[in-house]
Amino acid sequence: MSEDPEPRYELRRITPSEWVLNDLRFPADDPRHVVACVYEYAETEVEVVWVRDLPLATRYANALEVLEDVERMQVANRATRPIPIPHHPPLRAK
Repeated sequence: MSEDPEPRYELRRITPSEWVLNDLRFPADDPRHVVACVYEYAETEVEVVWVRDLPLATRYANALEVLEDVERMQVANRATRPIPIPHHPPLRAK
């Protein structure tokens, strides 16, 4: 799914059954760098522990689906229009 020349997220395997999902916008020593930890729950299921507060599922079929879901959410958030803020004239002094 990642078509960007420089992707924002990276899914890195740390053991045969564990991955970490990193946000490459932040350096490795920044707490925001780690987005989630992914653990193989069964052969066809992984469990996600979200380090960030994201409204995403905690179970997926595989680790790649976790990465795709986070990337999809990023594209959806970037595509929304800005929320208009009402402007009012300044108050007059009496």
